[in-house]
Parts: sequence; structure tokens; C-alpha cells
Amino acid sequence: MSAQHHRRETCRLCGGTHLSMVLSLAPTPPANAFVPAEELGKTQERFPLDLFFCEDCAHVQLLDVVDPRVLFEHYVYVSGTSPVFVKHFESYAAFVMERFKPIPGGLVLDIGSNDGTLLSFFQKAGMKVLGIDPAQEIAAEASARGIPTICGFFGPDTAGEIAAGHGKAEVITANNVFAHIDNLSGVVDGVRNLLAPSGVFVFEVSYLVDVFENTLFDTIYHEHLDYHSVKPLGAFFAAKGMELVEAIRVDSHGGSLRGIAQLKGGPHAVGASVTRAVAEEERLGLDKASTFRKFAADIDALGAELNALLKRLKAEGKRIAGFGAPAKATTLMYHFGIGPELVDFIIDDSPLKQGLFTPGMHVPVLSSAVIAERKPDYLVILAWNFARPIIEKNAAFTKAGGKFIIPIPKVEVV
Repeated sequence: MSAQHHRRETCRLCGGTHLSMVLSLAPTPPANAFVPAEELGKTQERFPLDLFFCEDCAHVQLLDVVDPRVLFEHYVYVSGTSPVFVKHFESYAAFVMERFKPIPGGLVLDIGSNDGTLLSFFQKAGMKVLGIDPAQEIAAEASARGIPTICGFFGPDTAGEIAAGHGKAEVITANNVFAHIDNLSGVVDGVRNLLAPSGVFVFEVSYLVDVFENTLFDTIYHEHLDYHSVKPLGAFFAAKGMELVEAIRVDSHGGSLRGIAQLKGGPHAVGASVTRAVAEEERLGLDKASTFRKFAADIDALGAELNALLKRLKAEGKRIAGFGAPAKATTLMYHFGIGPELVDFIIDDSPLKQGLFTPGMHVPVLSSAVIAERKPDYLVILAWNFARPIIEKNAAFTKAGGKFIIPIPKVEVV
């Protein structure tokens, strides 16, 4: 154990202690810890990436917790740089406004609000908005753009301060952050105390059903402590004086769950989506540890296939680069042993990552301008959830004879 990391002993949802390890991935540095050229000489600490199953409530989780300040204070992921996400958040805000009809002008709080993209759509719909996010630079920029943002982590204390200063919230959202928090219990206590009686808590998380069915193992990294499914979440909210009223599947991040909870006995009826989801999870065996041990074998088979393909192309003298440097690329590259000897460089459209080197493996991240210059023969799409738009946007590369390799959910050459 290091000063930056500890291993917890209990289930994050039910507090149970019957935890079995079901999958051990290669240890990695934090998935977003990109490195500037002047720091290439420093060794980056790697942390265990082991997945545990709770025998008491069937929740799947990492028990190794990396200090959140190490992970989030200088974050390089900004949702506003992805047109796909901007569109997703626009329809998300419209869905909440239409389905739950919050009181006009009421407060919408977004936990882990990033650059304020989602809140901007609630603001346009006439709601009062407030963000909270620990990334200093991103929070300051959001505030400057007219989305008031508190720089910090959300919990019972901040919830109390927000309630005192702004009143109760009609809507609280948490997108791709509800899996990032070690003290979920404290966060939900804060949510419960801050919600107006008719209010809703809406969260989106990567869905364990999609992770399992499509072998999306690379969405497992230290920021994602939890791999949520509806059955354990339903029991967790009930124990916290809340109830899950909807469990809707959405497409983002290769397959996500949009969960909606209210205070126990709130105004919204429990939708059929909740019972449907639980039945599907049971059909897939997601409430059994043995299911995830089989999953480990599927991952290894996928890795062997991708590795063999890249080594063969390299032996034929082909030039290979990556496309997209999302956090999940760190897990994929480490677990499948794909480093600078197989991939020369990685293209990424985010200016925050260009000019840096990938965590641990130190593959350079460059702008798409270099494709025409360096003429790789193959581009491995590491941001596979955006494969279609990436291929469409880079028609010139295909026209010049270049090919794309999609590594997940199955190895495909396009």
C-alpha cells in the first residue's frame, strides 16, 4: 500500500464483508495521468486493478481506492469537447424536464459537473443551476462561463451548505460520477437531505449488463470504483430512505444505466423498467460470482486475438497508430500488453491531451494533423465507443488506403 492508495474491507453498497475477487487486470497508473515530456524520466506508480463481487448483495466493485485528489484535481477530460456528449446532455435535460416537470426556476445541482455542459441546458430551460466539481481549472472556467460551480467534493457537509445558501433542489444529477465515489453512502445521505419533497436524483453510470455482454473490460479503471447493476442499487437506495423509480438503458459510453431515485414515498410511481432490469440481470447470472470468472476468460481471448493481429502487422512492416486516448485505453494497453513497440503514437482531438504521453506506457499523443504527415497504415480505435464518427470524420485516411482496427466488443478491421 502507498500513501496514495488503500484497500477497503467492506462492500461499498451494503457494508458486507463477504467479498470474492473475480477478475484481476494488470495494475496500471491512474488512467488519466498523462505525462508532459519533462516528466518522462519519473516512474509512475501503478495500482492494483482487481474486481470483487459482494456475496451479500451482488455488487461488483474495486476495493483498491486511489486518493481522489490524485485522480481528479487536475483532470483532462472535458465533456464539452465531444459533440456526441453535448447532444446527449441536451436530450438528457429535455427528458428530465418533460418527464418530471420540476418547479420552474427551481434548483438543479450537478455533482461532478465538469465544464457545465449539462447544466447549461437546464439553465436554458429556465432552471437555477449550480455545479460542484473537484477539478480546479475546469470548475473555474465553468463559473467564468456563467455556470456557477463550487470547486470541491460533494458530501453531507456541502449538501447542508448548499441547502442553506440556495434552498432544496428540484433535480440533482450525477453523470459518470456515481461510480467514482468511495463514500457512496455519504453522497446519498447528502442527496437525500438536499432533495425537495417532489425532487428527483438522476444518475448515469456505465451499466454492468453492457460491460459483461460486450466484454467492455477497459471501462474498469481506478476512477470507476463501482460496476453498477439495478438489483444491488435498489436495495441500497431503500436502505437510505429513497427508492429507485426508473432504470433506463442509454447508449453513452458503450452502454449506460440512467437511474432515477426519489425520497421514499415520493410522487412518482415505480416504473416497470426497474423490475425488467432486475429480471434481465438475473437471467445473465450477474448475481453470481462464477459468471465473472468466465468473463475473465473472454477478456483473455480477446487480448490474444488483438495482440496476434498487431504483431503480425508489425512483422509485415506496417505502421500502426492509435486513435483516441480515453481513460479506458490505459486499461486496454496494459492488460493486453500494447505499448510503444506496437503503437507509434496516438491521435486525440482534445487539446488538453495533445503533446502529452500516455500514462505509464508513454506513447506520444498528437493531433489528427499528423495522420497525413506520418501516414500510418492502421489506426487502432481506442475510443471504440466513437468508432463510427471517427471513421466518418477520417474518410481521407481510408481513401489513401488506411485501415481502422476496432478492438472492442470484438476485433474488427475496417
